[in-house]
Amino acid sequence: MAVLMHTRIRVSDLDSSIEFYTKHLGFELQNRNPNSPAGNEIAFLTLPGNDHAVELTYSPDYELAVPEDLMHFAIGVPDLIAFCDKLEKDGLEIWPDGWREKFAAGNKMGFVDDPDGYEIELLERKDA
Repeated sequence: MAVLMHTRIRVSDLDSSIEFYTKHLGFELQNRNPNSPAGNEIAFLTLPGNDHAVELTYSPDYELAVPEDLMHFAIGVPDLIAFCDKLEKDGLEIWPDGWREKFAAGNKMGFVDDPDGYEIELLERKDA
């Protein structure tokens, strides 16, 4: 059986991205390699209890320009309001505007952008 192991995203500042994902979203740094076989600096991050990793890749000769709505990944949290309250206290913007009211009933969700503009969907999952 095939297994999804990791997803790579390019970043413009590896330290800034590691700080964002670990400080705000709860990821843990699993491995950091300053010189991969392809010459990139990479870091693997995972959420506790998950096998799938996010590979952050930095290369000084790669000019990063993340188009709006290119891609996103989703993170499930047990209490979306509490999780997003913490992010907002940390100075991050949750969108779309009015997300608390818009998603008051049914599936609760919001979005936050990482330092390079990648969209991260936040979903309430009671089993998270």
